[in-house]
Amino acid sequence: MTSPRVIDNMQSSFKQMNVSSSPGVVSTSPTSSFMNAMSQRLSAAKQAKTLKPFSTGDMKILLLENVNQTAIDIFNEQGYQVEFYKSSLPEEELIAKIRDVHAIGIRSKTKLTAEILKHAKNLVCIGCFCIGTNQVDLDYAATRGISVFNSPFSNSRSVAELVIAEVISLARQLGDRSIELHTGTWNKVSHRCWEVRGKTLGIVGYGHIGSQLSVLAEAFGMHVLYYDIVTIMALGTAKQVSTLDELLNRSDFVTLHVPATEETENMISAPQLAAMKDGAYLINASRGTVVDIPSLIQAIKFGKIAGAALDVYPNEPAKNGSGVFNDELNPWISELVSLPNVILTPHIGGSTEEAQSAIGVEVAASLSKYINEGNSVGAVNFPEVSLRSLDLDQENTVRVLYIHHNVPGVLKTVNNILSDHNIEKQFSDSRGNIAYLIADISDVNMGGIKDIYDRLNETQYKISIRLLY
Repeated sequence: MTSPRVIDNMQSSFKQMNVSSSPGVVSTSPTSSFMNAMSQRLSAAKQAKTLKPFSTGDMKILLLENVNQTAIDIFNEQGYQVEFYKSSLPEEELIAKIRDVHAIGIRSKTKLTAEILKHAKNLVCIGCFCIGTNQVDLDYAATRGISVFNSPFSNSRSVAELVIAEVISLARQLGDRSIELHTGTWNKVSHRCWEVRGKTLGIVGYGHIGSQLSVLAEAFGMHVLYYDIVTIMALGTAKQVSTLDELLNRSDFVTLHVPATEETENMISAPQLAAMKDGAYLINASRGTVVDIPSLIQAIKFGKIAGAALDVYPNEPAKNGSGVFNDELNPWISELVSLPNVILTPHIGGSTEEAQSAIGVEVAASLSKYINEGNSVGAVNFPEVSLRSLDLDQENTVRVLYIHHNVPGVLKTVNNILSDHNIEKQFSDSRGNIAYLIADISDVNMGGIKDIYDRLNETQYKISIRLLY
C-alpha cells in the first residue's frame, strides 16, 4: 500500500505520450499517422483533464537489467525519480532498494519472490520488460495490491526472425562451417546439408510468435504444421494437428513457443525425441525448462537428432561475462558445447533494438497510466479496469482507486462512504480473490479528500487505496 505521505501530497499530472517520437521506434504507417492527426484534433476540441495524484518528485522508479532508454525517457518526462542499473541486483541489495520505490522495472533475470515483495512498502506496480512474468510471484503481488504489466507482443517478430535464421543455419550446418574457418579449416561439403524449401516446420504453440513464424516459413516454401492446446485459425496454408506426437512424427524442424508451466516442463524429453523423424532438428526459443537437455544431448550423440538451436536454458547467468556459462550453472554444459551442429545463443530471441525500444514504450506507458490514472488494462495478475478521462471543466473531482478482497458487501460499504458526493462514474471488476474499484466523485474539497481516505482506510477488506485528483 502506498504511504499516507504520498497520498497526502498529490500534485502532478500525466502527460500524454507520443509513442512515435520515442528514440529507435519505427515511423508510423500512413494509417497510424492519420489516426494520430485525428486524435490530436479531437483533443484540441475537448481536452482531457490531467489528474494530480502526487508530487512527481516523490515517485521513485527502479529499473534493472538495462531496460531500454525509451522507458527511462517516458519516466523522466513524468518527473519521477529514476534509478537505473544495467544488471540485476543481488537479493540483499534488491530488498534494500525495493523498500521505498513505487514501481520497479525488470526483465527475465530478476526474481521478485514473496520474500522480496514483502519488503516493498510503497510498491504500486511492477513492469516486466519482456514477454514472460514467471519471474514474479503474481499471486502474492495481487494480494498486496501490486499490479504487474508485461509486453506480450512487442518482440514477437524478433524471435520469429531468429528462429527462421536458425532453421536455415541448422539445415546448412553454418555454425560448424564458420567455427572451422575461424580456426583455419577449409571444409567445403554438401553431405547432410539441405534446402529448407519443401521441408516441414512443426510449431508447438501457435501464439503471436508461432503465427508470425508460420507466415515467414511459408514464404520460404516450407510446409507448416502446428500444435496448440486450443483450436486456433491457421494463417496461410498451415495446418493444426491434434496431438504433439503427430507433429513430431511429421516435422523436419520442430520449434517450441510455449510458456514455462508445470505442464510444459520437460515437454520435450526422451519419448518425444524418439517420436521425431530421424535426422530432424529441434529449436527452443521459449523457456529453458521446456526441453530435457540431457536427453537431447544423447539424441544428438546417437544421430537421432541432426542438430539443435537453443536460446534459453534452465539456469542462466545473472549478468554478461567470460566463463559464466559453465558446468556449475548447468552440469551438462561442457558436453552440450562439444556437440556438432548445435547453435547456442544467450537468450537473445527478443534482443533487437526495435523490440527493446517497443517494449520500453509499451511497459513504461502501462506503468505510467496505472500510477497516474489507475488504468489497469493489460495487467496480468489483476482485474482490468479503466475509466474515461475527466474533462477540463470537471472541477473538485476525485478518482478513488480501491483494491479489496473479493467478498460480499464491500461495494455497499464503499458506496456508503462515497454517498455524500456525486458518483459521476464507477467501474469494478474482480479476478479471483482480488477486486478493484475505480470511481470518479465530484464536489469534493481538500478536506473531503482526507476524510474519504481515512474512512476507506478503516474498511475491513481493503488491500490498497489511492486517491487521484
